[in-house]
Amino acid sequence: MRQQNPYKKDKYDHLVVREEAPLLEWLFANLKQSKSKVKATLQNRGIKVNGKLVTQFDFMLRPGDKVSVSKTKKNDQFRNRFVKIVYEDRYLVVVEKNVGILSMAAGHSSLNVKTILDEYFRRTRQKCTAHVVHRLDRDTSGLMIYAKDMQTEQLLEHDWHNIVYDRRYVAVVSGEMADDEGTIANWLKDNKAYVTYSSLVDNGGKYAVTHFHVLDRSTTYSLVEFQLETGRKNQIRVHSADMGHPVCGDIKYGNGDDPLHRLCLHAYVLCFYHPVNHQRMEFETPIPVPFRKLF
Repeated sequence: MRQQNPYKKDKYDHLVVREEAPLLEWLFANLKQSKSKVKATLQNRGIKVNGKLVTQFDFMLRPGDKVSVSKTKKNDQFRNRFVKIVYEDRYLVVVEKNVGILSMAAGHSSLNVKTILDEYFRRTRQKCTAHVVHRLDRDTSGLMIYAKDMQTEQLLEHDWHNIVYDRRYVAVVSGEMADDEGTIANWLKDNKAYVTYSSLVDNGGKYAVTHFHVLDRSTTYSLVEFQLETGRKNQIRVHSADMGHPVCGDIKYGNGDDPLHRLCLHAYVLCFYHPVNHQRMEFETPIPVPFRKLF
């Protein structure tokens, strides 16, 4: 059986460490690249130390260590049409989820992000499983965090509102919105058929606050950024419908407007303090191209 050489010449540049230093600091000093490119390579699993993948920015290098730097920024260990790994370290993983896949298993449906990540962890011999911290609807795409252990999950779950300091979605909504920006706030509660409805007075549900900002508009549609102050179930979809401009493609709260044959809602900004090392973590994905093409 032919052994694979971990230092393939076509994929990696190789350097030898001369002095002890934290990995990210050493990479900044020894690579002729911008800091953002170096960080992206590290986040996307493009750095090996002595043949092993390392994503920890503060991993201590010793003299004589061999550092391999990928010439591409892509993570070659993980490919899936429904999920893309945006960032990974020993405590958590940030992914971009596609439409049509659940965040976690429900009923008999086997297609979900958690299962895909668990399989990837098994394949890469990581002794962990994906712990769900927050959810996106099956038909919403965008950024999500999964913890790799129970302790990290508890830290994120118990202090979610202090840890996550910016969470934004972009949506295509029906009709031309008149206001450039504003805030909508009311109480949201599910009825027996699991449909969320809103009330301007306390209906025993949960208080929900959404800020909106129009990015583009036509006479038919508006491209809107929604910033969540609270994260309630179906919050954006209900608030959008409350304003008379439901999210396009929303079969539950919409008006039948469906230009892209999908729910036009994408979680595109996610910023949080790392629950373990308290570093600021900031992630942004591009606004989906089909959304932009409507304008």
